[in-house]
Amino acid sequence: MAHDARSFPQAAGILGAFIYFLVGWCGLLVPSLIRSIEAAYGQSDAGIGIYYLVAALAYAAGSLWGVPATERMGRRLVLGFASVVLAAGLVTLGLALSWEVFVLAAVPVGLGVGALDGGANGLYLDVFSSNRGRALNLLHLCFSLGALAAPLVTGALVDAGLPWQSPLLGTALVALLLVAPLLLVAMPGGRHAAGAAGSAAKSNRQGPTPTRLPIPLLLLCLAIGCYIASEVGVSDWMVRFLEPAPVSVAAPALALFWAGIAVGRLVSARFADRVDHVRYATLAAVAMSVALAGAILVPSVPASIGLFALAGLAAGPVAPMIVVVGGDRYPDRSAAVGGYLTTAAVAGSIGLPTLIGLLSVAVGLAVAMTVTVGFGLACAIALALVGRNRRLAGSAVASTPIAGAPPN
Repeated sequence: MAHDARSFPQAAGILGAFIYFLVGWCGLLVPSLIRSIEAAYGQSDAGIGIYYLVAALAYAAGSLWGVPATERMGRRLVLGFASVVLAAGLVTLGLALSWEVFVLAAVPVGLGVGALDGGANGLYLDVFSSNRGRALNLLHLCFSLGALAAPLVTGALVDAGLPWQSPLLGTALVALLLVAPLLLVAMPGGRHAAGAAGSAAKSNRQGPTPTRLPIPLLLLCLAIGCYIASEVGVSDWMVRFLEPAPVSVAAPALALFWAGIAVGRLVSARFADRVDHVRYATLAAVAMSVALAGAILVPSVPASIGLFALAGLAAGPVAPMIVVVGGDRYPDRSAAVGGYLTTAAVAGSIGLPTLIGLLSVAVGLAVAMTVTVGFGLACAIALALVGRNRRLAGSAVASTPIAGAPPN
């Protein structure tokens, strides 16, 4: 059942925002400490790449597991458990005596962050059902702020002489302290009654089932996966792409890209609910792709940096608006929408950075980076299909069974 924001105290919204800040922070925690980690364990970039792969797969598993767990046990319990798992993983990272243990610790970290990610999206879809566009843009703004803060704070701590493990252990403590408010603050339960789903299947707002996913939800999963692939491809390779400029210029340029994303979400929060959600997300994805194409093809480094920042500004509302559209279509399945879209987003982040690296060797990085433009346009096309085929909202197609999903 969808809820109005007034049905729950403001604390639920604040708690969700903090969760998403923590998710963004955790996403940049290990990358911010990468030099210290490689030196401590004698690893190369290849070893760190293995860690990233394990963490991403666990992240996807955590977001997917959160769907049936929330719909059966309730959001409060699942989010609290995910925080404990995350804290345990971070403590293991900080105390690991061998590289093998460090890599294995990526599993609980990924599982915990993935469940928190999907859970926070589902929480906001329920609590702010009447103004989802504003709420989801502000929620994802918190992710951007966490991603911006992590490298700045961890870098300052390490430069001040603290052990590189201290940010990991400090974040673990924060995750543990989060458990108590998660268990105490009133929030929508997120449970889904199996009996009610039988009649819902006949309506145009049929929810996902173990063997079927509605066509619009499949398209939304494709859209957010393509968007995240484009975003991560730019983020991971921008500093290398701007090699003609010194690191003192290229690194702030990357921060400027993320700042553009944050500003885009903040600005969109003011008017996202006044326009058609699908059309707005589609136009934003197109604008992002055009700006990326300009940034990659323009011969001037300053102009390229400016266009990358503009691409970030346009990209800002894409991911939150995709979640909003999912919530609009399936208001009674917020946990499923949040979990499935988060899983698709993580899936989109896994392969493209590696593909760009391989293509760079063969055709050059500039040509390889144009793949990010293609994925941005694919996101726009998927969203356009969602908008053009609204009548398919209740249609379903056969899909691979998803383990653990509740019967509909």
